[in-house]
Amino acid sequence: MVIPSYTAAVKVAVSIPDDVFRRAEAAAAQRGVSRSRLYAEALRDMLDRDDEITRRLDEVYADDAQEDQVAFARAASSSLLPLLDEW
Repeated sequence: MVIPSYTAAVKVAVSIPDDVFRRAEAAAAQRGVSRSRLYAEALRDMLDRDDEITRRLDEVYADDAQEDQVAFARAASSSLLPLLDEW
C-alpha cells in the first residue's frame, strides 16, 4: 500500500561516515542550502554522470560492433571472391 505524500520528496535515513557528514554540513552552510538539497543535488549529479558514462560506453561499443561487422563482411567477401572466379 502506498500512502500519498504531501510533498514531492521522500524521506530516507542513511548512514554516512562522520567526516563526510561534517564536510557536507560545511558545504551546505557555505552554499546556503539545506542538507537535504545538498544531498539530493550531489546524488542527482552522480546519477547523471553515471548515465552519461553508460551512454558514451554504449556509443563506443556500438561503433566497435559496427566496425567488427564491416571487418567480418570484408573478410567474408574476400574469401568468397575466389569462388566467384570458379563460376
